[in-house]
Amino acid sequence: MALEGSTLGAQIEDGGVNFAVWSQAAERIWVSLFDEQDREFDRIELGKGAGGVHSRFVAGLGEGARYGFRADGPYEPANGIWFDPDKLLIDPYALAIDRPFAYDARLSAPRDGAIDTAFMMPKGLVSAPLPRVEQGAPVFPEGGFIYELNVRGFTMRHPDVPEELRGTIAALAHPAIIEHLTKLRVDAVELMPIAAWMDERHLPPLGLANAWGYNPVTFMALDPRIAPGGWNELRETVAALRAAGIGTILDVVFNHTAESDAHGPTLSLRGLDSRAYYRHAGGEPARLVNDTGTGNTLDCTHPAVIRLVTDTLRTFVRHAGVDGFRFDLAPILGRNEHGFDAHAPLLEAMSDDPGIGSRVLIAEPWDIGPGGYQLGRFPPPFLEWNDRFRDDVRRFWRGDGWAVGALATRLAGSSDVFGASGQNTRTVNFIAAHDGMTLADITAYERKHNLANGEDGRDGHSDNLSWNDGVEGATDDPGIVEKRRSDVKALLATLFLSRGAMLLTAGDEFGRTQAGNNNAYAQDNEITWLDWEGRDREIEAFARWLGGARHRIAALRKTAFLDEGSVVWLREDGLPMSISDWEDRGRRTLAMVLAGEDGAPRIGIAINGLSQPVKFRLPDTGDAAWRALVASRPAEENEGGSFALAARSVVLFEETAA
Repeated sequence: MALEGSTLGAQIEDGGVNFAVWSQAAERIWVSLFDEQDREFDRIELGKGAGGVHSRFVAGLGEGARYGFRADGPYEPANGIWFDPDKLLIDPYALAIDRPFAYDARLSAPRDGAIDTAFMMPKGLVSAPLPRVEQGAPVFPEGGFIYELNVRGFTMRHPDVPEELRGTIAALAHPAIIEHLTKLRVDAVELMPIAAWMDERHLPPLGLANAWGYNPVTFMALDPRIAPGGWNELRETVAALRAAGIGTILDVVFNHTAESDAHGPTLSLRGLDSRAYYRHAGGEPARLVNDTGTGNTLDCTHPAVIRLVTDTLRTFVRHAGVDGFRFDLAPILGRNEHGFDAHAPLLEAMSDDPGIGSRVLIAEPWDIGPGGYQLGRFPPPFLEWNDRFRDDVRRFWRGDGWAVGALATRLAGSSDVFGASGQNTRTVNFIAAHDGMTLADITAYERKHNLANGEDGRDGHSDNLSWNDGVEGATDDPGIVEKRRSDVKALLATLFLSRGAMLLTAGDEFGRTQAGNNNAYAQDNEITWLDWEGRDREIEAFARWLGGARHRIAALRKTAFLDEGSVVWLREDGLPMSISDWEDRGRRTLAMVLAGEDGAPRIGIAINGLSQPVKFRLPDTGDAAWRALVASRPAEENEGGSFALAARSVVLFEETAA
């Protein structure tokens, strides 16, 4: 397939626009042109050239011209073929669209229904060539702090952001937002999907809307709801964040599209060449492989898909200056008919490309297909979301038995998971993310509360490894409120003081709640919009102290695995942990002392998971002394150099001159 060297999409040339789109199976393809009143005023057939590229130069057009494609060929759903010239198709390479996508059941009508969908579809906008952004090294240090945020929900309720900017990418460049990020010492923001998406078909009848964006139609066109200024808005925001020392990582979805299953809408790839773009079950061409749980799965072994994905990534790097990507359901990128392959063509194409491979690449290392759990199996340079860290930390603080050994392994970089790939961990530690309970809700709800999603509570995970301190949900009991606040601080401290890169979801630094909803993808409302005025300032101040300590102390940002020369594990009495201590089912206390590097002082981290205070003794310092830098609950120094740690608390110590 001769795709190399071809330029796809709508390219402005002298005197007009060249339109080019790929489809091997289509017999005919047209470009439809629309005026400002959304009326189709011309339909021009493209010529099919070598390698399946259909193209035509159209004179007299320029920037802002509105267009879509139509494709004809066999209509055989039983064979996975869906050609229908009545379906207007968005250009997979469109850089902009004129309005958001909106689901309509008529987008799924069969060909014999003869329903022209042009009036329901956004139109691609011919874009001027995007300016190049000078590419330097990614703004993301070793062991960096990633701050995951939903662009729309992040600022919809922010009192200092002008109303016209709220919910947009541009709002992230507002001084109040940058000040918040810098005070937390965020190294990079991770933007949940910003490419144009469509609501799942079951949401509109329920009066709900997709709030997360993990249902894309196009990969390059930004969603007008969050990027009304298009690529200029993204590029300027990335530059403003970079000027503040903050990188930008994009959460990208290359595993499925909003065309969903056989009953879904025909919007783009399905209408152009479904058998090429999507995986179909062997021997059952009508059945789409559903390793994503969303109805379809992109065929990431196909050259056209590999080209589309890598072109998209290069475009974001070259023309927006982004620092990296987080790949949703990343095993799909390495799947073939036999399962996951860490050396699959798309994964190698990304790693080998100098523009892409030099960026921060982060895998969500699981999908729902056979053998879909691939934690630790992605090749370098990929970092990986580490759900083992999430679960083991939650188990420890919930009070589960035999949890202290697993906690230590996670604190030290998860060598059991990542040790085979080198001397450094590739973990991205997190305790809560967009998908699941918020950090505060982990301490307030023992079960999910998802009735607002309209699925009678069936959606979302049921095993949340959470607790509620005796009352399910909100309470006015001051004792329970304080216990929960303390537990949130302990969870935050465990995360910030662990080895490897770390991720915190926006709002978890000040106690955000979703009222126990652990699958709030359909809640584009106050459930997911951050409550800035009602935030817990005490938790926020504590998170800032942790961020400052992690930023200042090099030992807390290292990614090399901890070994006998770099860490000492201690009991509360200051003696080394023995085998029997590690195997003690009820042990809830632990201290770790990190050796200083390059003349830096030693660091001590003491953890008390018991419901009563415990005295901790740290190693002798000679003429120096131990000083508590950050404590989730106050730690009192006793005579003789020991410290009394409050119940369920974490304390960071630093060795200082006496």
